[in-house]
Amino acid sequence: MVVRAHVIVSGFVQGVSFRLATRDRARSRGVAGWVRNRSDGDVEAVFEGPRDAVESLVEFCRRGPSGAHVTSAEVDWEPVEGLRGFHIR
Repeated sequence: MVVRAHVIVSGFVQGVSFRLATRDRARSRGVAGWVRNRSDGDVEAVFEGPRDAVESLVEFCRRGPSGAHVTSAEVDWEPVEGLRGFHIR
């Protein structure tokens, strides 16, 4: 089953390779979508793919890469749009 998660990650999450780590994990799991820094200091990501792979990425966002300090990760489950590839915006 293919699902879509829209995640907003707050805390000390910029300048710690959060986007690169997220992209690499998504690509290795065959998940499509994107990740970007927001002007408010948060990181925003969309993941589309098999439920278990998307859930593992959501869990990663709750921890972040080494050097990050995640204070919250809000997740909205949305209708699948059929994205292809994974990109840093």
